[in-house]
Amino acid sequence: MSHKVADPAREADLPFWKRSHYLDRMSFRELVVAYFQHYTIMTYLGLTALCLIVFALRPAGAWQTLAAIAAGIAIYPLAWHLLHQYVLHSRWMWKSRLLSPTWKRIHYDHHQDPNDLSVLFGALYTTLPTIALATIPIGWVIGGVGGAAAALATGLVTTCYYEFMHCIQHLAFKPKWSWVQHMKQRHMEHHFFDENGNYGITNYVWDRVLGTYYVKKDRPARSPTVFNLGYDEQVAERYPWVKELSGGIASGHPRRRALGKENTATN
Repeated sequence: MSHKVADPAREADLPFWKRSHYLDRMSFRELVVAYFQHYTIMTYLGLTALCLIVFALRPAGAWQTLAAIAAGIAIYPLAWHLLHQYVLHSRWMWKSRLLSPTWKRIHYDHHQDPNDLSVLFGALYTTLPTIALATIPIGWVIGGVGGAAAALATGLVTTCYYEFMHCIQHLAFKPKWSWVQHMKQRHMEHHFFDENGNYGITNYVWDRVLGTYYVKKDRPARSPTVFNLGYDEQVAERYPWVKELSGGIASGHPRRRALGKENTATN
């Protein structure tokens, strides 16, 4: 499962999203171009437009609309934190032959190589139901159809923001704004030092509340499972499905693996 550097000449002939896209080799401009061409972002924006049409046909009152939008914004960080910690970092999904491919796609692959843009965006079959369940019911209670449309649109736009900031955190550049630098540092620690904490992407309030916030200096050593999330050879003996789908289990820093300086996949 080591990363192979593709031939640039051959890649140029491929459709855009059939090529490799690695954020540690991309400029900000290249990221923006790739971001708005990704099918998930186009889907979120298209559904947001549909929500606006529904709202225009069945509008809620001004205060109801503002309340639905506020509820959508407020609930998102908590929903993301809980899903990230207890689902994406779960150790129960790989035990199921049915669920292990989903876990591999939505998070294991991202931790195996955090800079691979092709597996950074969430999968629509998991993100859309989650956004809908987190926003539509509370929006409906607040303002009926119009409130539900406003809350869902808020969730979709917030997801776009989260996805873009997530990309920024893996991009090889230093943000100018200190608050973005802070987010980037905490997220890099989550990916390259200890995955057991800093579950927020743009908001670490719930990490602080739930006791999962940390800075690197406060933890004694790098987590041995930071790149495989605990799915190792011993686990694969009993639950082999992720290993079979991945062509092996890789360990060590992804870029060093690519250069052959650390362990590559074991088959």
